Amino acid sequence: MNLPNKITVSRIVLSLLVLLMLSIPFYQMGIEFPNYLVAGKITVNLKYIIAGVLFIIASTTDFLDGHIARKYNLVTDFGKVMDAIADKILVNGILIILAVDGFIPAIIPVIIITRDTFVDSIKMVAGQKGGKAVGASIWGKAKTVCMMTGVSFMLLYNLPFELIGVNVSLALIVVATVLSIVSGVQYFMSYKEALTKEM
Repeated sequence: MNLPNKITVSRIVLSLLVLLMLSIPFYQMGIEFPNYLVAGKITVNLKYIIAGVLFIIASTTDFLDGHIARKYNLVTDFGKVMDAIADKILVNGILIILAVDGFIPAIIPVIIITRDTFVDSIKMVAGQKGGKAVGASIWGKAKTVCMMTGVSFMLLYNLPFELIGVNVSLALIVVATVLSIVSGVQYFMSYKEALTKEM
């Protein structure tokens, strides 16, 4: 297993740790994470701080493994598949938990997961029909950056922006959701010929 693939696998492990930390009802097991008061008015829980730090590390590896794989010509089919799986676990899993906990509207993970399913289906069908692979667009890359940044801030209680009453975390996640729709439409238009040539 080459270095980029090892990094990808480590991202999956980190993603699962974050999801477990946020979804396990520790209080029912008698485990309480301490709360801290920031600037005298914002109460933060250590559980979300730890999850936020782990999420930031995992998000960093998302950019790192692809960069190393392309730079040193280490791109493999295993890496492509595992990278996609790691991204879905990390982002979609976190969005579902944030929606359940009331941090974001439920429509956001619904849109993101529906878009991902739509795009993956298009790629699969187009590939079977000999469609040329289309790389990630600028909109798709911008969506990823906004989503990773927004979720990171949200897990860290939107600090320091929360101190001035500006919800940057939710704004970034909403922007990422809109960009995901735009990039999804762009994927469809790019593969439209391959998808419709037998209709």
